[in-house]
Amino acid sequence: MISPVIAAVVAAKIGDACTFPKGVTSFLSFPHWYQYLSGTLQPTVAVSVANPNGLPMCTPLLASLADTWLVVAAIIEILIRVAALMAVAFVMYGGVSYMLSQGEPDKTAQARRTIVNALIGLALAISAAAIIAFVAGRIN
Repeated sequence: MISPVIAAVVAAKIGDACTFPKGVTSFLSFPHWYQYLSGTLQPTVAVSVANPNGLPMCTPLLASLADTWLVVAAIIEILIRVAALMAVAFVMYGGVSYMLSQGEPDKTAQARRTIVNALIGLALAISAAAIIAFVAGRIN
C-alpha cells in the first residue's frame, strides 16, 4: 500500500507548487527552517536516506520578501523552543538544589526562586512559540 503523501507527489508534475506538511517536525520537535514556505517539486536522480524511492522532492521556494519573514519566524520559533528546553532544565536544576538545600533557609529560598523564575520563563516561551506559529501561519 502506497502512502497518501507519496501518491500525491507522484501524481504531481515536476515544477508544480507543493506545500510542506504542517506539524511535521525534526529533531526534538524543532520545526524546520522552511516550515511556513511553499515549494516546487524538483526531480531527484539519486536515491538517498532522505529520499529512498528517488521520487521528486518538494524544495523550499523563496519568492518574495514575505517568504524571508517566514524563514525568520521559523528561526525565531526554533530559538524560542531552545529557551523552553533551557527553562525545563532550570526547573530540574532548581528541584535538585531544593533537595540538596538540607533545610537551610537561604538555599531553599534561592531554589524556590529558581523554580518560579524558570516556570515563568517556560510559560513565556510556550506563549511566544504559539504566537509566532499563529502569525506565521496567517502570513502564509
